[in-house]
Amino acid sequence: MGSKVLNIIVCIKQVPNIREARLDPGTGTMLRDAIPSIMNPDDKAALEAALRLKDSRGAHVTVLSMGPPQAETALREALAMGADEAFLLTDRAFAGSDTCATAYTIAAAIKVMKYDLIFTGRQAIDGDTAQVGPQIAEHLQIANISYAEKITVQADAVIVTSRLDNCSYVVKAKMPCLITTLSELNEPRYMTPGGVFEAYREEIKKITRRNLDADSKRLGQKGSPTHIAQTCAKSAKTTGIVADHLNSQEAAEYLLEKLREQLIIS
Repeated sequence: MGSKVLNIIVCIKQVPNIREARLDPGTGTMLRDAIPSIMNPDDKAALEAALRLKDSRGAHVTVLSMGPPQAETALREALAMGADEAFLLTDRAFAGSDTCATAYTIAAAIKVMKYDLIFTGRQAIDGDTAQVGPQIAEHLQIANISYAEKITVQADAVIVTSRLDNCSYVVKAKMPCLITTLSELNEPRYMTPGGVFEAYREEIKKITRRNLDADSKRLGQKGSPTHIAQTCAKSAKTTGIVADHLNSQEAAEYLLEKLREQLIIS
């Protein structure tokens, strides 16, 4: 690709800070209005990866988010960190989208944009599915490399070290391609005061249903084959038994006895 400036699209999501999540005891649904929202951590790592490529070799970084109007906050944070332009996919027709409908909608928006690389986080902390990034790549019919922990651009290709469980592997793919990133990939930079000031002067470009060449039956709740039946809080664990008065032999025998009592071993 020589000295050509890379066009990078970063998909980000505004998510509730699950550390402060609360559930409605009657319906079991998350009380989102009572929870502060943040940029999804894996997505922030994806944005930092794009910005480092911009710093090192030149790139135009576009951020794209799908969500309600308040998702503008996450996009302005991305602009304040150094992104060049921002798009918000927002329309009542997109409401209730599962991962399938979300990926279809985002891919429909990306199809009319210029891109060499697309970065997404591995997964969102409010869903933990790790499905949207690979599904976007499938809709766009481009290569997908997931779980990136190191990214290098070489001519017209990208070399990615991916981590899966306790091993790593290196994959090389020609651009365009989509990469999903781990939050451990890097340490995202902070917004600068000047960046914040400029971010709130920038226009967030809106993309609605009428801007997309998409099948209405595949959008929103209509296009979502999966539905959440119930949400519940994780039960707290009971206090464990501390037997620090035993020596190593007694501790081993005690542990075996407890495992037999629970029918874990015979």
